[in-house]
Amino acid sequence: MPAQAMVDARKPAAAGVFYPAERELLARTVRDLLDAVPPSRNTGRAARLRAIVVPHGVSGPSGAVAATAWARVAAHAARFRRVVLLGPAHHTQFIGIAAPFADTFATPLGAVEVDRIAIEVVRRFPHLIVSDDPHEQEPSLEVQLPFVQTLLPNATIVPLLVGDIDDLDAAEVLDTLWVDDTLLVVSTDLSHYYDAVTAKRLDEATARSVETLDAGSIGEEQACGHAALRGLLTAARARKLKATRLDVRHSGEVSGELAEVVGYGSFMVG
Repeated sequence: MPAQAMVDARKPAAAGVFYPAERELLARTVRDLLDAVPPSRNTGRAARLRAIVVPHGVSGPSGAVAATAWARVAAHAARFRRVVLLGPAHHTQFIGIAAPFADTFATPLGAVEVDRIAIEVVRRFPHLIVSDDPHEQEPSLEVQLPFVQTLLPNATIVPLLVGDIDDLDAAEVLDTLWVDDTLLVVSTDLSHYYDAVTAKRLDEATARSVETLDAGSIGEEQACGHAALRGLLTAARARKLKATRLDVRHSGEVSGELAEVVGYGSFMVG
């Protein structure tokens, strides 16, 4: 392993902004979100769960929507020893997929070990880069960690930020990592800052695209994590999996502010 891989934990960048910074409050918030999700009546599909798509947030409607997918994971947590986290890089532009050098990612709940062996396995792909820079201030993966730490406390993670990349190239990396004990998690919000009527129309179309595994119809207007989402849908279609909508709503349904809203959606793939 390269010497530069042996670094301190990647420190929290989103604590106190996207989720509570105080340990006990964060633990209680995640547990309350999960407890509020009604029991699933589709246990057969949940038993085949292989991936989830969730918004990046723990607070407010984003957290509530994310919890609807993470609650399905809870029912089968013993199956998963590794979580591949996929999301956009909001602060950095790059070509390919960026994995970190950091050995652990920290939140107020503690540190999660990065599966460095898995990262070494996919370094053979020319579109896979290893750099801490895109990860340093990026919240999209970090906000999923409290759910991982609560439900899969012994799991390792493979944090991957997806930049500009061909869908088939992204799917190739994911397919290599997507073994039986691995959960894929795509962290993405849906439409951004449209009025509520427009957002609802766009998000409904995006939800149908996810359900039909239609990667080609999803772009930046539909989802900030569109590249990661397209990679997942491409890999899922090749495996003949199915996607199920769990929850789709927007921020205005809670805030009452309908002029500019953010769309949130959760889905399970299996």
